[in-house]
Amino acid sequence: MTTRFQKSFLSLTLVTALLLSLFSSIAAAATKDEQQAKAAPKSKIQSYVDDMQPGWNLGNTLDATGEDETSWGNPRVTQELIKKIAAQGYKSIRIPITWDSHIGEAPNYTIEKAYLDRVEEVVSWALDAKLYVMINVHHDSWLWVSHMEEKHDETLARYNAAWTQIADRFKDKSDKLMFESINEPRFTDGGSTDEAKMEQMLTELNTSFHQIVRSSGGKNDLRPLVLPSLETSPTQPRMDQLYKTITALNDPNIIATVHYYGFWPFSVNIAGYTTFEKDTKNDITQTFNNVYNTFVAKGIPVIVGEFGLLGFDKDTGVIEQGEKLKFFEYLTYYLKEKKMTSMLWDNGQHFNRKTYKWSDSVLQGVLMSGLKERSSSTESDLVYLKKGATIKDTKVKLNLNGNKLTTISANGKHLTKGKDYTLNGEELTLKASQLKKLTASQKYGENAVLTLKFNKGVAWRLKVIVNDTIKLSDAKGTTESFAIPTTFNGNQLATMEAVYTAGGNAGPQDWTPFKEFGNTFSPSYNTKEIKLLPAFFKDVKDGEVTLKFHFWNGEIITYKITKSGTNVVGKSS
Repeated sequence: MTTRFQKSFLSLTLVTALLLSLFSSIAAAATKDEQQAKAAPKSKIQSYVDDMQPGWNLGNTLDATGEDETSWGNPRVTQELIKKIAAQGYKSIRIPITWDSHIGEAPNYTIEKAYLDRVEEVVSWALDAKLYVMINVHHDSWLWVSHMEEKHDETLARYNAAWTQIADRFKDKSDKLMFESINEPRFTDGGSTDEAKMEQMLTELNTSFHQIVRSSGGKNDLRPLVLPSLETSPTQPRMDQLYKTITALNDPNIIATVHYYGFWPFSVNIAGYTTFEKDTKNDITQTFNNVYNTFVAKGIPVIVGEFGLLGFDKDTGVIEQGEKLKFFEYLTYYLKEKKMTSMLWDNGQHFNRKTYKWSDSVLQGVLMSGLKERSSSTESDLVYLKKGATIKDTKVKLNLNGNKLTTISANGKHLTKGKDYTLNGEELTLKASQLKKLTASQKYGENAVLTLKFNKGVAWRLKVIVNDTIKLSDAKGTTESFAIPTTFNGNQLATMEAVYTAGGNAGPQDWTPFKEFGNTFSPSYNTKEIKLLPAFFKDVKDGEVTLKFHFWNGEIITYKITKSGTNVVGKSS
């Protein structure tokens, strides 16, 4: 991670494996799961991990690389915050910690006492709140550990000194405190590219960490220890190497950890993956079949130490709300099925640390409900009706996930089955008469929200939207600042294609015409424009480029831009 919000470096190592995983046999993996599950009775350490579910990350705080824990924009951690998280139903907290700027010079590499005191204060608050707690060496992974190949002895000495002091400070704490050796270990910043060499260095770090903690006294002889794969990646070769490390240590209190941010194209909204379709779903299934087979089925518990979507680095709206909810619903369900504890990555954008409110309470409801049961949804959470057009009966496909639809309501009133809607299996039909009432104002945008309730899981919100044809206007600007005046007329942008008029894909990631949402383009509904961002123009050659903007109502609007040096001119088609 090279910036305070960016986790997209994971995509560089995961995307190939994620794409290839689609061709694996999920059915075969499921059979293997059943066979191996019988061979591994539930252990004490598996029960420990089970009791941690669900978990939450105190991200972008003590892991901040600035002067103090507020340097990345989050307020100072308070005991009240920790209590509020516990009150939300969380059973565990991961407290990422960056030690770099608080470590003294060689040869002692002494950690500042004040910083250790502060870390201990937060840890104690979490333990007092009856939470399981994980602490680690966090952004140090890319700040200095990543240079281990070129500075082997210095890096190892500094790492060992840090863990010697951390282990000693916390050795008498409850065993509900666990240590994670290092976050997302990587060595490419130091120039390492050989996979075998990187795995060798990680094994050395994990083994050294284990030896230091186990010999440090107090309760550390039995304290649960968490070990990551290279970059904490769930790719098979890297998990295989971690399995070898864990089995070689022959310690019953070791937990494996991986991180998961989804099928990369969907996770960042690129290459046309705007919906939670089969490739994205299959990636969850196959990834965690593999994780299960490698670890859980063989008696090694797994914590998914971070999960989320990479698009959240830009904005939580990069992935459309309904598609996002379906992703998290299935992910939490499948992790539960595979007996893995998951810890939500929260850099401050999910749980507001001043108001103690969720920025998206619906998403939070899906995450918590998924720990118990499946929730239902619809093929899309958007119903578009064109302004002024004759309203007809509208069919909506349900994804029941084994549940039954019980009620539909709008504006606090229940709709009447047979009159306002009909149901045939998983096909819901919204009657024209009811839709006409709901959109009587004919204002652009959301006119009503239908709340669908089921016998299990959380309710599903179906938005009824009045829209009309989108209009794009001519524009002039530069590669640093270019915006297309846009009359959205109630519509929302899904994705953008960019190709040279002369042929070939334009912009970054030119293996696809569909560009990355939030990185190369971004709609601004308040200012009524679509911005083409500097990152897009950085990889655009001079000449004419044809853009196609895809909207959620199904419309595709073509627009042309001409780049000449730093100047850009846009023309509507």
